[in-house]
Amino acid sequence: MPEFGQILGIEGTAWNLSAALFDRDLLALCSRPYLPEQGGIHPREAAQHHASAMKEVIGSILKQPDKVTGIAFSQGPGLGPCLRTVATAARSLALALNVPLIGVNHCVAHVEIGSWATGCRDPIVLYASGANTQVIGYLNGRYRIFGETLDIGIGNALDKFARAKNLPHPGGPLIEAQAKSGKYFELPYTVKGMDLAFSGLVSAAKDSKKPLADVCASLQETAFAMCVEVTERALSLTGKCEVLLVGGVGANARLQEMLKTMCEERDAQFFVPERKYLGDNGAMIAYTGKLMLESGQSSAIEKSQVNPSFRSDEVEVTWKHEVVCDADPGKISSDGQKRGAEAVVSFRNGRAIKQRLTKQYRAPSLDRKLIMERTRAEARLIHAARKGGVPTPIMIDITHDSIVMEEITGTILTCALTEAHCEEAGRMVGRLHKACIMHGDLTTSNMILSDRDGRCVLIDFGLAQATSEIEQRGVDIHVLFQTLESTNPQKASVFKSAFIQGYTQTFNQAADVLTREHEIELRGRYL
Repeated sequence: MPEFGQILGIEGTAWNLSAALFDRDLLALCSRPYLPEQGGIHPREAAQHHASAMKEVIGSILKQPDKVTGIAFSQGPGLGPCLRTVATAARSLALALNVPLIGVNHCVAHVEIGSWATGCRDPIVLYASGANTQVIGYLNGRYRIFGETLDIGIGNALDKFARAKNLPHPGGPLIEAQAKSGKYFELPYTVKGMDLAFSGLVSAAKDSKKPLADVCASLQETAFAMCVEVTERALSLTGKCEVLLVGGVGANARLQEMLKTMCEERDAQFFVPERKYLGDNGAMIAYTGKLMLESGQSSAIEKSQVNPSFRSDEVEVTWKHEVVCDADPGKISSDGQKRGAEAVVSFRNGRAIKQRLTKQYRAPSLDRKLIMERTRAEARLIHAARKGGVPTPIMIDITHDSIVMEEITGTILTCALTEAHCEEAGRMVGRLHKACIMHGDLTTSNMILSDRDGRCVLIDFGLAQATSEIEQRGVDIHVLFQTLESTNPQKASVFKSAFIQGYTQTFNQAADVLTREHEIELRGRYL
């Protein structure tokens, strides 16, 4: 891998214009944030701010232009006017200095600078910023998105609430300060498999008549618990053993505490970089640009157009290699237990006892409520699914936190992906949706190919719902398709086609649901 000298990185996707120089370490960093007088970020005003401050920001760190061997810039995702302003400056500098230009994905840059600053090797990443909320992990040459917000980013959610309460921008630090003296009360908690949504939570918080400190505390506890739950689910699904927190919202001490607690419960390591690397900063663009250039990636001027919806899983990661992890997400421990994201399953005398675990990172009343509701709902919906012709375990007993059922021996679909098995899974899910049930966590790890008869048995109805809505069924299919993309990207399209073939055989509304799934996939996540 060739060595390059100093890389100049320019970041300006939204509110913060920042530039940095990087060679083997960070040499210089300068930032000039745009702070609106009122309300949120205005894209054109932010772009005008970036244009007016560009010369000062770059000039303050670029003292020896002849030592610069590459210009990196944030190519997306972000606000179009801001991205274009930064890209124009980067192109001009690259041409003037006659050095390569490198377009950098903003999300990937957060992950890379966080990994560099903390020393972690192969983490599940919670990327929590103003416009983005994603759970990301490296797999097969790309950063895969295991889960993400279905509407707005966590930072935007906090800012929307803050504006409604006449708190100045940015609202996150003020909400955090208020929350320290507040008491938790129940607000809407929306996790849909590997994805989550904040709009309903924000609306309820804005409408609440409770004291401001209590609303702030409850908003934080609810939103952060949702983020940590999805992060834990990805950790369980992949078998990785590190968690990295990045993004501006990552500066919140309560979010850090919750993630640390979750990691301690799962014997995983938790990492968070120092504050200057959490928010948007030029160092992350310069460092990632250096990695890309050293691995042979650069951007021709004519192909350096910005991309406001640039997803991290679109980037070919040529500078990173697979890290072998000893953990096996489907392994049964020596004491006869299998641990998932939410529960421990024990196996005795042909029975499986699924017991939901207390989550110390969640508010106690929220935790008790979720455990009881999900246990009861799971029992009801297992019964309803079986009645609708879906292979499920037979239940034997139920308590407030446990379900005793028959043990299903076999192989999880994750470890046995074939076209035939995916088609059978499609038929099963078609019958499930025909029975007006959405699974809520429709991943390949929740489908077992039975040793007894080869049927695809559906397990773990903990997030299932009784619904006839096309939207909810579409989310179900979207979660499954995301899992197929993450676990076997090379053959994901083949497996999807096989699944669709089986799905349409048993469900007469399949076409409508698949159309909605495509719409869900195309929805902007960076607004």
